[in-house]
Amino acid sequence: MKLSELITFVTTHGLDLIVKIVVALAMWLAGRWLVGVVSRIIERAMQRGGKVDPTLARYLLSIIRAALTIGLGMGIIGYLGVETTSFAALLAGAGLAIGTAWGGLLQHFAAGAFLQVLRPFKVGDYVVAGGVEGTVAELGLFGTTLLTPDNVTTTVGNNKVFSEMIKNYSAQPYRRVDAVAKIANGVDPVVAMAKLREAVSRIPNVMSAPVPDVEILELTAEGPKLCVRPYCHTDHYWQVYFATLNVVVETFGKAGYPTPETPIANRVSSNG
Repeated sequence: MKLSELITFVTTHGLDLIVKIVVALAMWLAGRWLVGVVSRIIERAMQRGGKVDPTLARYLLSIIRAALTIGLGMGIIGYLGVETTSFAALLAGAGLAIGTAWGGLLQHFAAGAFLQVLRPFKVGDYVVAGGVEGTVAELGLFGTTLLTPDNVTTTVGNNKVFSEMIKNYSAQPYRRVDAVAKIANGVDPVVAMAKLREAVSRIPNVMSAPVPDVEILELTAEGPKLCVRPYCHTDHYWQVYFATLNVVVETFGKAGYPTPETPIANRVSSNG
């Protein structure tokens, strides 16, 4: 194209093109705001009825948002004068990369649908999914969002979640807390276990049934190793875990139990 033809095109169509771009941008901003408003209205309606499961509700909201956003984008493309068929052909001609990415998205979408049907977990459950441990915040269109114990929001692809092991710590009414205590040789293990059972049973949120397990786990050179296993609801796991360790220290301290020490013979042999 010659310079004169380019100048003629800019002077005759440039202003119209700029106006269209500005209007399209305004349409996108207004459309995104409207999508958010519609999504919030639908979310409130589902919450108000109380009949829609929170996990399913958030999944449906993800689908609605995606559909509305795609419709908005196609409308803006049509306004700019680009035929949707031409646009689809342009995407198809973009090559293998887009096709592979789209295939991956379809896998995540299909896995999300299966997760909704099979329901191995729901929003609010504490799980290990896709190698990440945390509380389920959302089962989305393509990914599952977890809030980890260190307060980090992590999103894992649905296909990874579905194809790997899933541990749901909230599926059962209670969990077992595993702690270990060691007593020195010469301390009566029966008495020590009785003291621990009584002390652990008084920890807040420890269940009375099943009763806490305090037994000899292993015999070592330093002295018997005891397992201390109270039961509690998942929501109280870490509180009970740390309280159990504190109770072990306090109980043994009040009883005047000595600290287990490695026998001299073992220390000499380990030092060569």
